Amino acid sequence: MIAFAIVVVLASGCGLAQLWEPSREEVLQRILPSAVQIVVEQREGRRVRTGSGVVLASRPAERRVDCFVLTAGHTVSGLAGEKEVYVVFGRHGRQGDRAPAAVIAYRDMPGIDLALLRTESDRCAPAQPGGQALLGEAVWVVGFPWGRSMTLTSGIVSQISFGDGSGRDSGARLMVDAQVSYGSSGGGVFEARRGALIGVVEGYSTARVSAQGANPAWYIDVPVPGQTFVTPIADVQRFLADISYANLVGAPGSGAPLSWP
Repeated sequence: MIAFAIVVVLASGCGLAQLWEPSREEVLQRILPSAVQIVVEQREGRRVRTGSGVVLASRPAERRVDCFVLTAGHTVSGLAGEKEVYVVFGRHGRQGDRAPAAVIAYRDMPGIDLALLRTESDRCAPAQPGGQALLGEAVWVVGFPWGRSMTLTSGIVSQISFGDGSGRDSGARLMVDAQVSYGSSGGGVFEARRGALIGVVEGYSTARVSAQGANPAWYIDVPVPGQTFVTPIADVQRFLADISYANLVGAPGSGAPLSWP
């Protein structure tokens, strides 16, 4: 009888756990506020480049809140001269609030394409850190393609590659089949079940389309659907450790956004 009662309790617990899982609407309410747009401009206001990003952590300071944002390294690389970086918060609900940002560090090289920015905002909503992605796992991807409105796409983790087992490439590399476009690099990739961050968009495969018979000849590179490359959260943690900001993201799968008292 005791054994039977334990089985019943455990079964009930599993059922209750399923009932407690957040709805899709609740997951999106967790995800969308952490998604930000990155804008690079000349000092006179001319837009140079745009990208996407995700809020990692917040830290209250004297009369302000420091907000730490992750994006792709190539979005902010080569900014010597009269250029300024801005982070736009709250684009999921209305036009958004723009705040100037400083580039703490970036890497734009084979194997690592990440940047960390710091800005000030009372709309800083850190994402929840996730764990290792699973093949076939459903995901949400949030970005700002072509520097325009926020776009939400869905898909699955379609590939996990572990390299050749030597050096840095031995870490897992991810691919998802959610479609993205120019300007989506740096956007957050979230597991769809609970909305935890499992990586950021690194780039995508392109196909070159040429105009036949055009004079002069011209071509465009268009994204290949279903081949979006993702920098996993483990690589984000390595990058943060390399630049002495390891405490910005908690242990994978902790499910808790990070903020300091």
